[in-house]
Amino acid sequence: KRKMGSTDSTEEPTITVTPFYPIGTPGKPWTEAESEQWKAQTKIQRSYKQEVLDKLNNDNLNDDVLEVVQYGALSHDEQRYPLFAVKSRTWQEDKPCLLVTGGVHGYETSGVQGAILFLQKEALNYVDKVNILVFPCVSPWAYEHIQRWNADIKDPNRSFNKGVETEESMAVMTYLEKMNVSKWTIHLDLHETTDTDATEFMPAKHAQAGLMYESEVIPDGFYLVGDSENAQLDFQEAVIANVKKVTHIAPPDDSGNIIDEPVVKEGIIIVPANELGLCCSVTGGTYFTTTEVYPDSPRATDEICNLAQVAAITGALDFVLSK
Repeated sequence: KRKMGSTDSTEEPTITVTPFYPIGTPGKPWTEAESEQWKAQTKIQRSYKQEVLDKLNNDNLNDDVLEVVQYGALSHDEQRYPLFAVKSRTWQEDKPCLLVTGGVHGYETSGVQGAILFLQKEALNYVDKVNILVFPCVSPWAYEHIQRWNADIKDPNRSFNKGVETEESMAVMTYLEKMNVSKWTIHLDLHETTDTDATEFMPAKHAQAGLMYESEVIPDGFYLVGDSENAQLDFQEAVIANVKKVTHIAPPDDSGNIIDEPVVKEGIIIVPANELGLCCSVTGGTYFTTTEVYPDSPRATDEICNLAQVAAITGALDFVLSK
């Protein structure tokens, strides 16, 4: 609200900005008080144990060829949030190596469930041809609380660089270093773009930083985020082609963009992944990408979203194995 019509030339006009997020003051970065207020309003909304850990102990994980390994635990509750990966029981250096990460953003459900579904239904078809390593739920606190941030109010998918690590990213990077793989062939980082990005998570991000927020266009459909330094568009197109068998691909907006980035091929945008600290860039492998499923589409179901993630993985594998 601007004060208008004053005849006093010394009086400065004042502006009141309508708050776009319930925590904080628009234009002012959060202090510890606002951070504590945000933490206080988070709550557990689903079970990491029931929806993730119990499935990893299930017999249908083909445990004769796959093994479950613990690679850490989140320090704020080590009993509730142990960290597990699933890998080929026999690792052979002459095979291509596949890395799949799910749940880097815990609220993005199909990233987690799609990774588990791949292990249950498709991994057996590939384990003789490739080495497989899957981190099904990188951020279990965020999974349970249905949040983008972790418990420390940090974005794990901006933390896969030295010096900016979160507990979640550090645990993954430490385990990858122990694996000592000379060259990862494929890495798919499984994500979603949701309506709550526009109503909750992006407003919160801007409020925390003291920035203003304007609404954004949420793309209706599946898309990929490749790396501008290593786009590998033929690989990205092969993944899109396989996913199209399961679900629809996001069209560009009226400006030819998806999430404010130019569309370079159908359903594909590219960004400086390493510079941004994105998980997909963590190995510096040959072929890598971030998947983005849209679960809020009227044309999508939970099952379709999970199957789209699986199709992205198998499409990537089929592309590499065909070369």
